[in-house]
Amino acid sequence: MKDILLSLCMFVLACLVSSAQAQKPPNVIVILSDDQGSIDMGAYGVQDLLTPNLDRLASSGLRFTQFYAGSAVCSPSRASLLTGKVPHRAGVPGNAGSIQGGPHGLPPEEITMAEVFKNAGYATAHIGKWHLGYTPDKMPNAQGFDYSFGHMGGCIDNYSHFFYWNGPNRHDLHQNGQEVFRDGHYFPDLMVEEAQQFIINNQNNPFFIYFAINMPHYPYQGDEKWLQYYREKGTPYPRDLYNAFVSSLDERIGRLIDFIDEQGLRENTIIVFQSDHGHSTEERAHFGGGNSGPYRGAKFSLFEGGIRVPALISWPGRLPQGEVRNQMLCSIDWLPTLAELTAINLDQSDLDGRSFASIIRNEAAGTPHPDLHWQMNQRWAVRKGKWKLLYDPHDTSDGRSIPENTEENMLFLVDLSQDVSEQKNRSNEYPEVVKELEELHHRWESRWTSN
Repeated sequence: MKDILLSLCMFVLACLVSSAQAQKPPNVIVILSDDQGSIDMGAYGVQDLLTPNLDRLASSGLRFTQFYAGSAVCSPSRASLLTGKVPHRAGVPGNAGSIQGGPHGLPPEEITMAEVFKNAGYATAHIGKWHLGYTPDKMPNAQGFDYSFGHMGGCIDNYSHFFYWNGPNRHDLHQNGQEVFRDGHYFPDLMVEEAQQFIINNQNNPFFIYFAINMPHYPYQGDEKWLQYYREKGTPYPRDLYNAFVSSLDERIGRLIDFIDEQGLRENTIIVFQSDHGHSTEERAHFGGGNSGPYRGAKFSLFEGGIRVPALISWPGRLPQGEVRNQMLCSIDWLPTLAELTAINLDQSDLDGRSFASIIRNEAAGTPHPDLHWQMNQRWAVRKGKWKLLYDPHDTSDGRSIPENTEENMLFLVDLSQDVSEQKNRSNEYPEVVKELEELHHRWESRWTSN
């Protein structure tokens, strides 16, 4: 009889725990990779790169094929994701500094994704790369994050944790704004360990983690086993170095997902994945290694290869699984979308992003954007439907030889439905389209310059 009562109590307790988990708001993890090429994931069709964990994340959720970053360079892209605003309106038109006390960064008055979740009762963590300000009022703990671990500048060596050019070299590893030392420890492993501990500490409450992994941003420092794997496959340089780093990234994401599974939290955890922009062809990145597939351009370019990025969302049992969405979307849309999915009441009147929860649930829903815009210094681009107009286009596909523009191609019009590789300038054939898009962009630009 005692055994029966004990079993019954255990059953009731399990039901209560399950019910409590079901009623708890979903956890949210936003994974942002760094300098990952437009198609550099098995789920996007690349054949020479192993990413089994990202692929299973895609198969457990939705993959987007026309998803754009807010910018083709790090800081503005991150600012747009975290604020739901285009970079200029978020106060980050260009890269923030990588030196402590340096200028620029996300203004303290901007409302971040972390602040939205914190105000809704979530525990919030930044883990990884920041690059949105290196003064106390602009660092993560002042921007809505309860906990922060990572580097504040643009990149670090993954073992010494030093920012490694424009000497003297500077150590850059911080925990809640204070410098800490983990000499010799591989930074991506530290990121996973920090995320796991934060989850353990907060698994009885909803949590939000901004997991801004610094891979595959240079320096390429992949695991030796992956370097050996791609050498044996005969992968050419520098693709071998880049691939090893991406597979190392994939393995860390797999560890994080497995840990969430082990804690019994997966069905109550939304996971988002996106690259911040296209791959780098800078000298420090061995002039390339990444793959933009059919798209022209790379990091720093407003051609598709610089701004069209891999993006996924997964919430097993609550969102469609193994499906693809082809609508035009942007990283500014994550904030309102996640707010809707988590039932957070968010005033969207001052946001540039729009929720695409309806698209997630219904593949026939239309894009929330009649047009999208990008601005980098004097260069800009606007897309409306099949048409895309670029001013002073910058092709960074080949980091060794970046072509100069001539007077004839300062305005570059592309029909993406016919020319996704953006090879043919149609501006002379369709001057009326050029005029429409140019005026449209200038009206858009005047909205944020007048604020």
